[in-house]
Amino acid sequence: MSTGPNRILDEFAKLMTDAAGAAQGVRREVETAFNAHAERWLNSMDIVKREEFEAVREMAIKARDENDALLARIEALEAKLAAKSK
Repeated sequence: MSTGPNRILDEFAKLMTDAAGAAQGVRREVETAFNAHAERWLNSMDIVKREEFEAVREMAIKARDENDALLARIEALEAKLAAKSK
């Protein structure tokens, strides 16, 4: 069995490849743990999700528009009523 420079470099390259694979595995585990912890933390704070916020925002816009339309109708009816009473 040869223990020349090529063999040493091959073993070193294999060791580095294995270390890189292990580091990627650790990175994935840390990311998963961090994401789970962050999600639990955000859920405990009762933070509204973007989709829910947008839905309520659209409902508020629609309600405001309906209120404006109803106000205009009331004003028109009051003006008509005032004109009849003169």
